[in-house]
Amino acid sequence: MPVTDTAVPSAAQLLDLAVEAATAAGKMLRASSAAGPTTVGAKSSRTDLVSDLDRASEELIVEHIRAHRPHDSFLGEEGGAAGGAARVRWVIDPLDGTVNFLYGLPVWAVSVAAEVDGRTVAGVVHHPPGGETFTAALGGGARCNGRQLRVGSADELALALVATGFAYAASTRVRQAEALPVLLGSVRDIRRAGAAALDLCWVAAGRVDAYFETGTHVWDRAAGALIAEEAGAWVGGLDGGPASDAMVVAANPGLAGRLRRLLLEAGAGWVLAAEEP
Repeated sequence: MPVTDTAVPSAAQLLDLAVEAATAAGKMLRASSAAGPTTVGAKSSRTDLVSDLDRASEELIVEHIRAHRPHDSFLGEEGGAAGGAARVRWVIDPLDGTVNFLYGLPVWAVSVAAEVDGRTVAGVVHHPPGGETFTAALGGGARCNGRQLRVGSADELALALVATGFAYAASTRVRQAEALPVLLGSVRDIRRAGAAALDLCWVAAGRVDAYFETGTHVWDRAAGALIAEEAGAWVGGLDGGPASDAMVVAANPGLAGRLRRLLLEAGAGWVLAAEEP
């Protein structure tokens, strides 16, 4: 993609650039993980980790995109917002699943989404350990390594495999654990992988039937939410409105409402967690 001015390219063109950037970052991360230990720090708590490779990955992605789109703005997990009020904004999670990555668990990914006038139009979640690249352009469907994705058809909670994540704050996790009996008694089972972007992609691929989590951020879900939606999933919040940091729910349309009602029934653990800043 050549260097442009402030003109807005198509969603497909933005997706191509996102894939290039995410793939380059994934290659760097794999090579760096094989090279040995990295520098690690903490963010919101001692268990919420960040590494120098998170920052290096984000810098690589931003530099790659800026070489083609110098006037765009950015929102990254590590670098925050930059670039002003351009019509195109790139939302970046340079290493989703940092704890997994640092422990050598093969569940981590690079997530890059492109917004135009505030709406996500292209997204890629690149999963180097699995050799998979999940992609979507608005109105163009979702794919994994070029293969069309379609959300699963389960519409009974009792038969639904549900993915989730837990808060970093121990006090919140305790309340979430107190609510788990209601959930575990009503669904097939629960999975906790530790990478929100991949959880959303796995809904798109039918590998899990649904996903919910409190405490995500826009960079965690921007690309994955578009991929899930383009595969036919309903993605939103606990009240039926848009997904937010408070809560994101993703499932096929026949299951989503039932899962939201179950979460409300589960009560304090998830609902109170969703209300926390």
